[in-house]
Formats: sequence, C-alpha cells, structure tokens
Amino acid sequence: MNLNSIVVSDEDDLVRIDKYITEAGFDLTRSRIQGLISDGNITVNDKNVKANYKVRENDVIKILIPDAVPVDIPAEDIPLNIVYEDDDLLIVNKPKGMVVHPAPGHYTGTLVNALMYHCKDKLSGINGELRPGIVHRIDMDTTGLLVICKNDKAHNFIADQLKEHSITRKYQAIVYNAFKDEEGTIEGNIGRHPNDRKKMTITPNGKEAITHYKVLKNLGKYTLIECQLETGRTHQIRVHMTSINHPLLGDEVYGPKNCPYNLQGQVLHAKTLGFIHPTTKEYVEFDSELPEYFQKLVDNLSN
Repeated sequence: MNLNSIVVSDEDDLVRIDKYITEAGFDLTRSRIQGLISDGNITVNDKNVKANYKVRENDVIKILIPDAVPVDIPAEDIPLNIVYEDDDLLIVNKPKGMVVHPAPGHYTGTLVNALMYHCKDKLSGINGELRPGIVHRIDMDTTGLLVICKNDKAHNFIADQLKEHSITRKYQAIVYNAFKDEEGTIEGNIGRHPNDRKKMTITPNGKEAITHYKVLKNLGKYTLIECQLETGRTHQIRVHMTSINHPLLGDEVYGPKNCPYNLQGQVLHAKTLGFIHPTTKEYVEFDSELPEYFQKLVDNLSN
C-alpha cells in the first residue's frame, strides 16, 4: 500500500478531482484514478467523493494506492526480434501468428509470455495489475513493430501520445482492386458488430477512427498501399479498407473467403513507429523490413 496526501491550492479551485490528480504528478491514468475513487481509496477531507467532484481550496485529498497484483502469466523462453531497447522501453518486431496478450485459447506462446522471460520484473504495471508493458496491440496475423514499456512513467507517457494521436504508425498492406485516387482518408466510427461479436464494423455509435492511405504500387488485381493511423481502433485498417471495396488480401474475416494464395491471415505489416521518448523527450522513429513472405508476394505480383 502507498498512501499520499495533498492539499489543494487556490489556483486549482473547482477542478475535477480526477483531472487534478492526473496533473499532480502521479503515475496514474485517469481511468485508474476513477477506479480508485469508486473503490473508496481516494477521499476528500476523509469523505468519499465521486470522480466528477470539483476540488476546493484547502481540501485534503488522500490517495491510497494498493500494491499491484501480479498476473498469473508464465514466463517462456521465446526468441524475440528486438529492434531497440533501453531502461524505459523496447521495440519488438512481432512475427505472424503470435498473439500479443494471453486470452481464451491463447494462454501460452504470446508476446507477453516472452516478455515476462526477457524483462523479468521490469515491465509496467498499470491499473493495479502487473500488465506487462503492453500499451497498444496488433492482430495475431499482423506483423511488425510494437513499443513495450518497462515502467509506469514510460507507459503513461506513451499512452498519452496514443490518446493525442501524435504517434507515427505506418503500415503496409496488399489489398484487392486498383485505386482511382493515389491517396485518401477514411473516416468512420468503429464499434463491435451487432450480429458477430468477433467482428468490428463502421457504426455511428462506435469510436472515432481515421485512416490515411496512399498507393505505393499497382499489382494488377491488387495494390500495395501504405496506411497511416490517426487513431488506433481494433481491426481499424481491415474494416476501413473493406468499407471502400479494398479488403486486405488474405483477410477471410472482412474480405473474400477463398484467397487464391496460401496465406495465414491478412497481408498487413506495422512498418514504421515513431514517438517522443519518455526520458530524452526527443522524437525517435523505427522502421522494419517487410517479412519474407510479404516481400515475395509483392515480387511475384509485380511480374
């Protein structure tokens, strides 16, 4: 347990308590603060309040932060393709077929199992759980770059950039059909499909989603494109490209069921990742080569 006590100054009068604590220098996300408030671990003048409570001058706020609960995830000696690593984070080039985080049907062999072995106890623990470093994810059959955080400070710093849409995330994909325009932007809120809970769809009630795309190479019946994400919703590129009649090659969930090539899921690679480093405060950018199967496919379709 970690108990902190702060007194509100006059300049913060009438600020929402969750916003006030977020900006007070604690390594806590706003959702984590709201959870602590609802659990009674944050009090004002020794009384429970709601997350929308507006602090007043001289309020005494007590914050009790329970110890993080270790997750029951076995460490596994799985080789990792590490592009970069320092005391705050590492950049991993995830292979096709690897699930990022354990879930029903995939409790071992995931990226997190590998990270537990590689990093030992040096991974961020956010929201009261030792959730090992995962700030963002990519699908099992999507390859490419992910940032993994080793401490809560780095995790919150990167998460804030994701929330502000300031992280550079560029993907390459092979999609069906030729394009009329060389580049464009797709805007369409994405949410859970009402009839198929495993799928996402464009819906007015979904979360804002924006994808910028440009044509890199015409491949006859297909096209090699680059997609730059402004937001990061589940299956965003797959859903957005399908919505404009350019489903990803190999994507049997959102595209044609009978792929003419022997592929393991969609041809999609997270190629470029850039952000402000949590310690140096300098912009860093990382790039990765297309996986061998992807490059061979581009070469074959180019002939």
